[in-house]
Amino acid sequence: MALIIEGGLDLPLPRMIPVRQKFPDACITDIPGEIERLFRRDEKMKRIRAGSRIAVAVGSRGIHAIDRITRTVIDEIRRLGANPFVVPSMGSHGGATAEGQRKIWPTSGSRGVHGRARRLVHGDRPGGFPRGRHPGLAGPGSDGCRRHRRDQSHKAPHSLRGRLRERASENGRHRPGQAPRATDFHSCGMDRFGELLPKLGRVVLEKAPILFGLAVIENAYERPARLEIVWSEDMIGREPALLKEARALMPRVIPGDLDVLIVHEIGKEISGSGMDPNITGRSSSPFFRRENSLKVQRIVVLNLSKASGGSAMGIGLADFSTDKAVKAMNLDTTWINCITAGVTASGKIPIHMPTDREAILLALKTCSRVRHPQSRIVWIRNTLALEQIRVSEPLLEELKNHPQIEIAGDSVPMPFDEQGNLLY
Repeated sequence: MALIIEGGLDLPLPRMIPVRQKFPDACITDIPGEIERLFRRDEKMKRIRAGSRIAVAVGSRGIHAIDRITRTVIDEIRRLGANPFVVPSMGSHGGATAEGQRKIWPTSGSRGVHGRARRLVHGDRPGGFPRGRHPGLAGPGSDGCRRHRRDQSHKAPHSLRGRLRERASENGRHRPGQAPRATDFHSCGMDRFGELLPKLGRVVLEKAPILFGLAVIENAYERPARLEIVWSEDMIGREPALLKEARALMPRVIPGDLDVLIVHEIGKEISGSGMDPNITGRSSSPFFRRENSLKVQRIVVLNLSKASGGSAMGIGLADFSTDKAVKAMNLDTTWINCITAGVTASGKIPIHMPTDREAILLALKTCSRVRHPQSRIVWIRNTLALEQIRVSEPLLEELKNHPQIEIAGDSVPMPFDEQGNLLY
């Protein structure tokens, strides 16, 4: 049955202007060289014994150059005489199955990584965690474990307030290849994450043979701004400063008080939440708090990313979407992630329309206090790609003299094709 909308959708759309948002862009140009330098000047690397087996835990969040980073780390461990092997550390990503995670791993940038990959499905429970919850051990059967940790606030899945929300603890929670351990922790409740993550980190560090982590601090353009080796005994104390540094480099949508935010694509490789709540201002957790969050009346999600594998985590945070995005959903993959996280809102299916154009027009129609076509609209590719965005013409006056905004072109109508798809 066709949807009958009172008054129809014959609304005038504002013209759109391409703009460039400018953020600090210092980055590491020689990533392998920097990793080699860090390894070879670190006296603690003597702890790695020749002949020992070292698990290198690699996650599914979209770290830039993760293949080169992982390959170089493995080469350096081999240079020290040890035998490294790669294990996945991604909780319920890929539908929490070995096959699903194999598919995600190459698309996350880890294709071609040297070293034997080992799939860990069940792990030991170390105990010693509140309320009988037991985080799984990382890399059981190995003599040590080294983890990639992306210290970038907008890539973390929850962005909760608390004294410490640290990435080493989060990776310990998402034990290699292991959804049940992630479920255990999430069942404690997100309102306690700020309190419990440091406790979990201490338990894992005490019980598991974790050697060190490689902190990857990325700039607003997804390029490594700094790398740092953090040894297990320093992780709890070092993480707050790393997190503060990462947050200072975060991008954002500079225009505020929007009527509509158009998100061209969402995906797990973009954010654990599909679209980053630090950018959109919306989270599946009722405990999400962030100062100066984006204020927006309506969010429209148009597509799932190609690399998402059908995971539509975050689509439920949109007000409107499209038929094509809903049809692309892998419900099993999406819902197992929601169930594991204990947050169901992310997997709910929003009102969806046959075309991009209709979804955007319906979003505008349901906005309050808008005189069309004076609507305040921002159109982004995804919540990671925030340098080049498009803004509606009514925003021009307040943005043209902004020090972090460069007007990159003339205003043009929204570019729809004959099928009503918005052409990015």
